[in-house]
This record gives sequence, C-alpha cells and structure tokens, in this order.
Amino acid sequence: MTGTVKPVANFNANADAEALRKAMKGIGTDEKVLIEILGTRSNEQIQAIVLAFKTQFGKDLADDLKSETSGNFRQTILHRLYTPTKYDATQLHDAIKGAGTNEKVLIEILCTRNNAEIKAIKEEYKKMFNKDLEKDIIGDTSGHFRRLLVSLVQGARDESTNVDQAAAKADADALYKAGEGQWGTDESKFNQILVSRSAAHLRVVFDEFKKVAKHDIYASISKEFSGDVEDGMLAVARSTEHAPTYFAERLYKSMKGAGTDDNSLIRLVISRSEIDMAEIKEAFQKKYGKTLASFIQDDTSGDYEKILMKLIGH
Repeated sequence: MTGTVKPVANFNANADAEALRKAMKGIGTDEKVLIEILGTRSNEQIQAIVLAFKTQFGKDLADDLKSETSGNFRQTILHRLYTPTKYDATQLHDAIKGAGTNEKVLIEILCTRNNAEIKAIKEEYKKMFNKDLEKDIIGDTSGHFRRLLVSLVQGARDESTNVDQAAAKADADALYKAGEGQWGTDESKFNQILVSRSAAHLRVVFDEFKKVAKHDIYASISKEFSGDVEDGMLAVARSTEHAPTYFAERLYKSMKGAGTDDNSLIRLVISRSEIDMAEIKEAFQKKYGKTLASFIQDDTSGDYEKILMKLIGH
C-alpha cells in the first residue's frame, strides 16, 4: 500500500471531535482545523471521530460541516466521512440516478475494484438505496457496454497469481482472432477474457498479444470498439496492467483543458489517498512531466486546494 494518508499516531477520537466542534462553534469557522483533522486521519480514524462527535454532542458531524462550509471544499470534507464502500456505492448511485448516466464513473469504479470490494459495494448499495445495483445498471445502459458492466459487477474475476504461459498465449491468439484476425469483431471474446482472467495472467496475455499483432492491446481495442464499451475495455486493460497509471490518466483528464471536473478530481483523490496515491503521483510525473500537486494548484484554490494538497501528501 502506498497511500499518502496513513493512520496518525497517538490518535484520540474524542479530542479530534472536540477540536472540530470548537472550530465550528460561534461566529466563523476555523477551516485550518477542519483541513488538518479531516485531511490527515485514516478512514478508520474518521469513522471513530464521527462516532465520538455524535456521542459527545448529540448531533451529526456531517450536519455541522454542511452548515459551516460550502462549494467543493464542503463536498471534499463531507465525502471524507464515508467508508470506502459507502463512498463507491453513493458515487455509483449518483452516476445512475436522474436523467443521463455518468458512464465514466461506472467504468472507473467497476473496472478497478476487486471481487470482495464489488460484493461489498453491491450489499451497501442495496442497504442504502433499497435497489439492486445490477438491475440499475441494466436499466441505464445498453449493448456491449451493458454486458461488460454486468460481467464486472459479478465480482468473479480469477484472482490467483499463478500464470500458465501456454494458456496466456492461447488467450492472446484468441483476442487477435476475435479482432484483427477476422472481418468484424467478436465482442464477447474480448469481454470473456478481459473480465474473467486474473490480472497477472492478463499482463502476460498483453505481452503475447504484442508479439502476434505487432502493436499493443490498447490499439486493438480502439480499432475494434468505440464509445463507452471502448472506454470500458481500455479501463480494464489499463488498470490491470498498471492501476496507478490508469488513475494518473483519470486525474489528468479531470483537470486538463478548460474547466475542471471537480466531482472526478475529488472522488479520485479521496478514493486513492489511502491505497496507492504515492505511486499515482510518480506515474503522473512520468507521463506528463509535471507533478500532480502543480496541476491541482493550477486548477483549484482556497480551502479546497488546501484539503486536496493535504490528501495527496503535501
């Protein structure tokens, strides 16, 4: 684990709860205290603070934060209060509900979580929204993209680390035959291999594929697919090959060009801060020649910028 947010030593939930209450009581809010506490405690520690706050003061920390803050800063600190599973479930629900679907969020979460995480997300989704995640996805998507997401939401990928070289070569050949090796594309073969095989196995498959096709799997996917299903297949392939690079690309896309996709920026920073943010920062610098911190500083300001910087370890 190469997270930038780690549990703090000598942690005291009651003291933190008290400090937060004090920072919000009376006229004006001491944002510095909110940033220091909610930007540096691990998720487990934050859950303890939420409980301590309610126990001591008989009210929800989230409600106080909501009334004392605003904008993207408010959104970031409120999102820090969720457990990772609840956060994913909420983000998926937001991506599906209402008019239009945010396919990118569905792809980002479902393509990069492991089996246990996906099963936990489905249970949490049911509990929070009294709805079935798979049914909601089916109702909101179509075609090969729907099939890809339904396959992913089963949470049944092989997670072994042993690789059978011959089987990997056979899969590489099958992918080649399903795409360039014929007229038209056998989408279900791509779906079957990319969704069910282990990450270790797929990395070898991609190496073998390059030998057969004389170009990488990404070029093949982009040639054979388009739209959401292309994005989804690329996300599966990229996150399997090297997850930090995939997330670095997502962060870059949330900030480059005019305007910032703040929802994505916040979600990516929060959900990776305790997992692999240090590696993501490395991958970002390597790919774009600039630090993630410099991008965030250019794209955000004020307390919002400060909390994001804290979360990425600056």
